[in-house]
Amino acid sequence: MNSTSNIVSGRVFLILLWLVSNVANAQKHIPEMAFSKEELIFQTGFEGTSQVVRDLGTNDYGASLEHIAGSDNTLSPKNNWDKDWKDVLNNGVMQLQYTGGDSTKRFARIESDPQNPKNHLLKFWLNDSWAASESQQKARIQANLYGIKGGIKEFRQSVRVFLTEDFNVLKSYPHKITWLTISEFWNNEWWPKDEKYGFRITLGIGKPTEETSELNFILNAENGLYNEIWNGDNTKVKVPIGKWFTLDYYLKEGNKENGRVVISITPDGEPTQLIADVTNFTHRIEDPSPDGFTGYNPMKLYTSRELVAHVKSRGKTLQIYWDDFKLWARKKP
Repeated sequence: MNSTSNIVSGRVFLILLWLVSNVANAQKHIPEMAFSKEELIFQTGFEGTSQVVRDLGTNDYGASLEHIAGSDNTLSPKNNWDKDWKDVLNNGVMQLQYTGGDSTKRFARIESDPQNPKNHLLKFWLNDSWAASESQQKARIQANLYGIKGGIKEFRQSVRVFLTEDFNVLKSYPHKITWLTISEFWNNEWWPKDEKYGFRITLGIGKPTEETSELNFILNAENGLYNEIWNGDNTKVKVPIGKWFTLDYYLKEGNKENGRVVISITPDGEPTQLIADVTNFTHRIEDPSPDGFTGYNPMKLYTSRELVAHVKSRGKTLQIYWDDFKLWARKKP
């Protein structure tokens, strides 16, 4: 090798050394979160000082908005309702919303578990319908995580669920059940007047026939207002009633080839059952630059006046208990 080649080789080596050094130094200044496979956003068992409080001065179709405050000192970290949501949400709280009604018709409260008084849970209680949003008579209790900062492109949620025995009354409802929502995901919310790319994924409880039958899970996605583009209804998985089960969600923003929704349940003492594993759009098809899920309802009880009237006519109420809520970014199913 001549001297010219030696000089060139030496210069190439120095350039490579400089590149390696600078990349390593640059990585030191990139937040660790950027390399994390998953990140815990929040967790709670509704213990400690966790409580539902009214947002004074708010008016939501004649009702006050509420939110959950306090902290759960049995878990750490990410257990403080007042502090930990501030980095995630524009309004800084997990809101509770009814769009009207009063406490004789619906409420969300943190109470003792009827089966285990030492345990606390979030209770949704629904006994009637009322004049609500969209000029409709209906019934709603929902937790809101709206205004997610920067959107969230991939997340996973786990929550324990208990449907009281009164849910058995729905098996004899004389029609199919296509609307009893228990969770909803927005990419993006479609109600702002300037929003062009609204998209919704809905998980609910259904009844597949007009005849008396077991309840099943229903799942669909709508590309704009009520324009369904896919569904993942599962009539093989029965909805557990009178028994705790863990409900697990995984959502990833993407198109028909790489968008994904995975939902499963694990009843206590039983194997995990897959409700849906869908690869399809999880954002508005026409959206040129999807920006993540901007809001979602992690816990919800939302249905028609006819359905809740059927339950009430038989002296029953729709009640859901929620416990052990956990939310992660970038956690795989």
